[in-house]
This record gives sequence, C-alpha cells and structure tokens, in this order.
Amino acid sequence: MHSGPMTDQVIAGLDPEPGATAGGEPRLARASPAFNGVYPILATPFHADESVDHESLAKLLEFMLRIGVDGVTILGVLGEANRLGDAEREAIVRTTVSRVAGRCAVIVGISHPGTRATIDLGAMASLHGADAVMVAPSAEGAPSDARVAEYFARVCAASTLPVVLQDHPASTAVHMSAPLIARIAADNARIACIKAEAVPSAPKIAALRAALARETPMLTGLGGLYGQFDLDAGSSGYNTGFAFPEVLQAQVRAHVSGDAALARRIWSHFLPLIVFEQQPGVAVRKELLRRRGLLADATVRHPGAALAQVGAHALSSLIDWVMPGVDISEPLDVLRILR
Repeated sequence: MHSGPMTDQVIAGLDPEPGATAGGEPRLARASPAFNGVYPILATPFHADESVDHESLAKLLEFMLRIGVDGVTILGVLGEANRLGDAEREAIVRTTVSRVAGRCAVIVGISHPGTRATIDLGAMASLHGADAVMVAPSAEGAPSDARVAEYFARVCAASTLPVVLQDHPASTAVHMSAPLIARIAADNARIACIKAEAVPSAPKIAALRAALARETPMLTGLGGLYGQFDLDAGSSGYNTGFAFPEVLQAQVRAHVSGDAALARRIWSHFLPLIVFEQQPGVAVRKELLRRRGLLADATVRHPGAALAQVGAHALSSLIDWVMPGVDISEPLDVLRILR
C-alpha cells in the first residue's frame, strides 16, 4: 500500500532542523513519514570478503521502489548493524538516501549501548537526509524504567527527526511495559511510531492502543510471524524484513479494504515461508534475496553463519510448494499465486 513517501505535515510542535547541509545550505525540517503500510527492513549486502556491497544495496532499493513500498529501514538488527563500523554505516546511509531520492521514506536504525553514540548516529542520519530514526534501548546491569525513559528523553531531545521506538526484547533484553512506552511517547513529541515486537505482540498492541495519550502508529515486525493477529489488534502495517514484501503489501491492502478473509488467506498461504525465514540469524533471508536476484552474494558477516546445505535444500522445496512455477526474481502477483 503505497500512499506516497511522507505525509504533508511536519510533526506538530517541532522546530525546523538547525544547522546546515553538507553544502552549506540551511536545512529545513522534513515531513514525517506516515508510518502506515509496509516499510521493509533491508538486509545489508556483503561481498564474499565481507566488504559492503553497495551495488547490491542499490539493486535492493530499486526493487523496493518498483513494488511501491511506503519506506525502507536500514541498519536494523537483521541488517547486521552491530557488525558494521561507523564509516560503513555512514556510507550505507548515503547510498540509500541518494538512490531513493525522496521516492519513499528512509528510516535509519541508530541504536547503540551508549546514549551519546546513539545521538551522534542520529545526527549523522539527519545530515545525510534520512526521514526518521529507529531507536531501541539497551540492557543494563540494574534494569530501571527510569533509566530507559531517560535514554529516550535524551535521544529525542537531541534528534531533529521523528523517532521510531522499537520494542523488541528478544534482541535488547529490555522489557518495556505498555504504561512505560505510553509515558515515553507522551513525554517526547519526537516519538512518531512504535515498532511493536514484544511477544505476545497482539495483546501488547491492544494494550498500547488503550494506554497511549495521543494517536501513535504502530508497525508490526518479527518477520510477519504474528502479522494478521497484530493487524487485527490495531497495527497500521509492517516494519519487518520478510524477503517477499509484496505479500505483506497485499495482506495490508486487503485488511485496510475490509476484506478480512482475503487478508487471512494471503497470510496463511505464505506463513510456512515466514516461519522458515524466522530461524535464528539472517542467513535464510539473505539466501532468499540472493535467489530473487537482489543480492549478488548471501554472505553473513562473521560470526554469523551461512545457510547450511540441508537448509538450502529445504528452502528450495518450500518455495516450490508455496509458489510452484513462479519466477521469484520478479515482483510477485500475490492474488494470482492464490488462484
């Protein structure tokens, strides 16, 4: 569901962005993404020697634009951001913003165990033209709701961009209650979206809907694993990295149009692939993207593991079962596959 890259309004109450662009021109406040629809989280492509493959990144971006996604997120957990150096992160942001050229929203993951480092990564993303940043908290030796709230307060106060609050305890080991997230959103106008990935996700989304003091979009993640339940609970779409985002787009379109039966049929048909892709790590997703012709190589940075041969054979059988005779290098005609 592509409704244009961004809304027409700048977030209420936010000042124009201070400072200047790299070329010395004054930098104006950018419009906020709508945060509904489908925002794929992109894998970071690597050559066989583990160097960043910017050519494959460009190809991946062009495919996402071709199918009309509402935005993309780079440098997320499954974008292997924690295995990238600062210069590599910056180069990836530059490539992404340049290639997208305003045709959809660009969200940049900036999470870091250090608050100051998170703020600096956010400033870098803003400098190079990102439209929003995604932030998750980090585990501390003595867990504290107050400390988590302070982390988001400092990051939001320093940010010149809308902030997506990521609630993903599986990767952060930080468990934020619905009241805590609602308080953080109420206290920080920069919070523009919540990426809801705490399981059970549907009850958490419903609880947040009741707790939030202002309307705040919520996007579901977790590879789409609980996607239909989350949409039914009030999610406004997806912010996840499933290798077939056309499926999620078709499901969201059906859901928004009120065709609940079709939405569930789409999701359930492709659910075996969604489940298979959700195995630990990013190897399955990268192999699928390679088979789609979007990555030249499925390399995962060490110490991440590549897909074992037995897994590759199982994946081939699964693709043939779910999409017999379909050329997956082309955008999927989801409704035709269902017929």
